[in-house]
Amino acid sequence: MAIPERFSNLPDYAFPRLRSLLSGVEPGLQADEAPTVLTIGEPRHPMPDFVAAVMADHVHEFAKYPTNEGTPGLLKAIGTWLQRRYDLDVAPERIMALNGTREGLFNAALALCPERKNGQPPVVLVPNPFYQVYAVAAASVQAQPVFVSATPETGNLPDYESLSEDLLNRTAIAYLCSPANPQGAIASRDYLQRLIALAERHDFLIFADECYSEIYRDAPPPGALAVATEMGQADRVVMFNSLSKRSNLPGLRSGFAAGSVENIAQMRRLRSYAGAPLSLPAQRVSEAAWLDEDHVIASRSMYQRKYQIADRVLGNVPGYRPVDGGFFLWLPVEDGEEAAIRLWSRAGIQVLPGAYLSREVDGVNPGRGFIRVALVADEAQTEEALTRLRGILYDDV
Repeated sequence: MAIPERFSNLPDYAFPRLRSLLSGVEPGLQADEAPTVLTIGEPRHPMPDFVAAVMADHVHEFAKYPTNEGTPGLLKAIGTWLQRRYDLDVAPERIMALNGTREGLFNAALALCPERKNGQPPVVLVPNPFYQVYAVAAASVQAQPVFVSATPETGNLPDYESLSEDLLNRTAIAYLCSPANPQGAIASRDYLQRLIALAERHDFLIFADECYSEIYRDAPPPGALAVATEMGQADRVVMFNSLSKRSNLPGLRSGFAAGSVENIAQMRRLRSYAGAPLSLPAQRVSEAAWLDEDHVIASRSMYQRKYQIADRVLGNVPGYRPVDGGFFLWLPVEDGEEAAIRLWSRAGIQVLPGAYLSREVDGVNPGRGFIRVALVADEAQTEEALTRLRGILYDDV
């Protein structure tokens, strides 16, 4: 049976690749020890204490078909949060609920990427390394993905301004993640202003993945939609956020997209045919979560303490860069796969090779010399794991 060629060059997803890499390698554990898993970005901080009560109060609504674009109460709560967080006045018709940001980041390309751009196949710009759904979205709309290295030399953000005029004139969509997964870099207001001006000049959209926006070291990261609105160019940005990281609710699968009336209308139209709306009880929990900041502040304080632990344990490692936002360390190594095997075999610590989050371009994979370490365990486990990791990978420092 024939299969679509547009997906034929997709590498295996990161976690099956890691399982294959470590298959047959015995973890270096004592008999009573459990592995230390620092790979997946699954928050382990307490979820808000009101979740169970709200879900129970609305459990009867599992018997109803849910509202596709989001209940009026949920859209209002998201709008209230956007006002509080970014001083943005976003009407409900400019917001839609999502089954987490991954659904939105994928389906937005289906809804908004044209078949041709200036008479040629469209280009989708992807930071490299990146969240893998960006590349699959580009393949699905048969656009040309252009992977733009985001390395320490570029501040761990993609330098889209350096691309050729011809390429930019074919660009339909540029993805941006800030705080960046996996490097933890934050796009400054100046960076966003320049990118939005570039999008206006070359007529493309920016898909701003901001799901780590509420986890940061010092100041709240600026939002792309807020900056675009200040510039009078809100139609250039579709922003995405969720409760997975902000509220420690990855299993709720609840997020949203916000943008111009026209862009959101196109996304809503496609979703009415092919989307999977959130259940009504999940939407009620989501409404409560967006309206509450106390649990977010408490969780962020825990991450900030773990930043300090990482700085203390690893601060003098050559190439170590303190995290600005998000909850990943992007640690320099000679070879990410070799480092992952060494940590697993000697200490039962599981990390993700950076090459699994990147694509090779002109013979170079910008993630090869890194590992991603998720700061999701509690503070004591984090300090113990990072201390052991340092002893194994950087014992000569």
